[in-house]
Amino acid sequence: MITTLINYICEMLAFITKRIKIVTGILFVQGVALLARLLYGFLCVRLLPIQEYAKYTVVYGFLGTLSVLMDIAFSSTLLPLIGEQVENRKLIADYLASLRQLAHRLYWFVAPIAALLYPLLVYRQRWDLHVVIAMVVILLIASWCDRVSGAYGAVLIVRRDLRHWYLAQVLSSVGALALLCAIWTTHELNAFSAILINTAGTACVSYAYFYRARRLVGRGGHADSEKQRAILHLALPSMPGTIFYAFQNQISLLIITLFGRTTAIADIGALSRLAQVFVLFGQLNPILFEPYFARLSAVHLRRSYYSALALGGMFCTFMTVASIGFPGVFIWILGHNYNGLQREVPFMIAGSSISFFTGFIWTIHNARKFVYWWNGLLTIIFTLGIEIFYIWRIDLSSVHSVLILNIAVAVPVALLNILVGVCGFTLGPRISNGKCLV
Repeated sequence: MITTLINYICEMLAFITKRIKIVTGILFVQGVALLARLLYGFLCVRLLPIQEYAKYTVVYGFLGTLSVLMDIAFSSTLLPLIGEQVENRKLIADYLASLRQLAHRLYWFVAPIAALLYPLLVYRQRWDLHVVIAMVVILLIASWCDRVSGAYGAVLIVRRDLRHWYLAQVLSSVGALALLCAIWTTHELNAFSAILINTAGTACVSYAYFYRARRLVGRGGHADSEKQRAILHLALPSMPGTIFYAFQNQISLLIITLFGRTTAIADIGALSRLAQVFVLFGQLNPILFEPYFARLSAVHLRRSYYSALALGGMFCTFMTVASIGFPGVFIWILGHNYNGLQREVPFMIAGSSISFFTGFIWTIHNARKFVYWWNGLLTIIFTLGIEIFYIWRIDLSSVHSVLILNIAVAVPVALLNILVGVCGFTLGPRISNGKCLV
C-alpha cells in the first residue's frame, strides 16, 4: 500500500515537472486575470451597500445558470471530437459551424423563458419594475456573449493558442478593474454600473475569441447533420446533469432569494467570493488536464488518473483546513459588513472544495469519454431527494442552513463521479457504435 502511494506521488510530481513551463505560465497569466476579477468582486463587496450588492449578486447568480443552459455541454465536446486532428482546420471549422447552429437554436428557446422566470424569482424582494426589466436585458446580452465565448474559446483551446486565450481575459479583467476604480472615484458606483462594467468585459472577451478563432480556422465552415449528431451523441449523457447543475451551482442563491431577506442574499454573495480561488485552479482543467488525458495512451492512463486525483484531493484538503484554522483571514478580505460570518466560512470553503474536486474528476472522465446516462440521472435523484428533505424539514431562510445543505448535496455527487471512474476503467468509454450501453 505504501509503495503504491509513493509511486502515485512520484507519477504526480513527474507529470507536473514535465509540464512546469505550461503550469507556471497558466498560473501566472491566468493569475493576473483572476486577481483582477477577485479584486473587482471584493471591491464590489466592500464598496457597494448591502442592498446594492444583493442586486449585483442575484444578477450574476442567475447569469451563471443562464450561461450553462445556453450551452448544455456543447462546447465541451469539441476537444474530444477533434482528438489528435488539431491541424485539420476544415474539420474544426465544420464542427464549429455545427455547434454554433445548435447553440443559436438553443438560445432562442431559452432566452424567452429566462425573461419570464427572472421577475418571478425576485418578486419577493419588491424591487422596482424598471430595475427588474433592466436586469433582464443585461442578462440576455451577457448570456449571448458567454455563449460566443464558450464556442469560439474552445477553438483556441483545441488549437493550443493559449496566449490569445489568456490575453483576452487579462485585458478584459484588468480593464474592468480600472474602470470600476475610476467610476468609484466619481462617486457614481452602484449595482448597475458594476454590472455594466462586467458585461462590457464579457463582450470584449467574446469578440476577441470570435476574431481569433476565425483567423485560426481560416474558413467559415459548414454545418451538417452528421456532425451535429456526433455533438449531441457525446453531449446527451451529460445534458441532464448539466441542466441540473445550471441550477444546482446557484442553489444557495436561489433558495436565499426565494426564502430569505435581501441581507442574506448579500451574505451568500460575499461568501461565494471566497470560493473564487478555486476558479484559478479550475482553469487548469480544460487547458492542461483535459487535453493531456484525451491524448494519453491506455497503458499510462490508470497511474496518471490516480496521481491527478491525489493532487486534486490534497489541494481541496489544504483549503478546507485553512478555512477552519484561520476564518478571520477570510472575513478580513470581505470587510466589516460581514464580520458575523466567521462560523459560515469553513462551510462555504468545504462545500466549494468538494464541488471543485467533482468538477476535476468530471473533466478527466469527459476527456476519456467516461460519460454515462445513469450518472446524470442518479445525481439528479440524490440531489433532489436531499433538497426536498431539507426544504421540508429545515428552515432555509438562514445562510448557515443553506451552506449545510450544499455540503449534504456535494458529498454523494462526488461519490457518484468516483463510481463513474470505476465504471470507465471496467466497462470502457461510451462509444457511438452501441457496444457500450451505459
